[in-house]
Amino acid sequence: DFCLSRGLGDVYKRQIYTLGLMKMKFLLKSYVLVTLVIILTIVSLFVGVSKLALTDIFHLSSEQINILISSRIPRTVSILISGSSIALAGLMMQHMMQNKFVSPTTAGTMEWAKLGILISLTVFPESPIMLKLLFAVGCSLIGTALFVKLVSLIQVKEVIFIPLLGIMLGGIVSSFTTFIALRTNAVQSIGNWLNGNFAIITSGRYEVLYLSIPLLIVTYAFAQYFTIVGMGKEFSHNLGVNYELMVNIALFITATMTALVVVTVGTLPFLGLIVPNIISIYRGDHLKNTLPHTMLLGACFVLISDIIGRLIVFPYEINIGLTIGVFGTIIFLILLMKGRKNYANELE
Repeated sequence: DFCLSRGLGDVYKRQIYTLGLMKMKFLLKSYVLVTLVIILTIVSLFVGVSKLALTDIFHLSSEQINILISSRIPRTVSILISGSSIALAGLMMQHMMQNKFVSPTTAGTMEWAKLGILISLTVFPESPIMLKLLFAVGCSLIGTALFVKLVSLIQVKEVIFIPLLGIMLGGIVSSFTTFIALRTNAVQSIGNWLNGNFAIITSGRYEVLYLSIPLLIVTYAFAQYFTIVGMGKEFSHNLGVNYELMVNIALFITATMTALVVVTVGTLPFLGLIVPNIISIYRGDHLKNTLPHTMLLGACFVLISDIIGRLIVFPYEINIGLTIGVFGTIIFLILLMKGRKNYANELE
């Protein structure tokens, strides 16, 4: 009886797991994600302190049109581009490093971008946003290249060691940035980039994010090559793919997209870590197939987090960095526990 009940329990658990898997695969279908993005985009446009209802769309006052054009549309567009860019940057980094725990956050790329912003603020206090972007991109490239070089020199086999190395390196850079900010009285200025915040996004402040769109197109164009490179150096050389060139292109794309988001919005933690992992579990690792789903899910995740952050303490709002951090931590722990449980079941 005990054996029979245990067997029935295992069958029941497998049925629940299969049902959950089918639901997730349905939710991650292209048309479902596109529908969610459209619905959430409409909701984002009409949620805020200023009264702006969907029913008023055909007879808006001049004030409502001004709010829509100068604040709501720029904010929503920046959410869509930022979510897609960071999710895609995380996917690229994980594929190039062959490690599912690597992301712009755990590799220290965001911390290097903040250091670049601080340097531009210190050396050129009245610098335009494009100069801040150049410094942020330059430091992000240096930091990411240094991280990749350290990983290749150590040649560690443990999967968890690589993100720990990136977190350690990012912590050192972040501490150095804070020290320089304290010495130059720039703590308040650099604080705007420590936590993501879409409340500061208005017309004339977010347009630099459009530079991410050509990078997204280039990534999709080279997706097959990046997929091959993710299988290893020897495998790439056997298929005639220039491994070093593709890795450098991938690092440039990830560092630039990360710097664009940090300069415009601030840091978005966990986004580049959990979204690619979810897509990888249910859609596989072929980049050309997973790129659109990763971008759409990243945009959905940031839209949901931003809308909740605006509603939970209405009429005030919680920074997007905090809401994404909370939700990202919960989802990441669920993914870890789920992976551990599946591994234990395989051992049995």
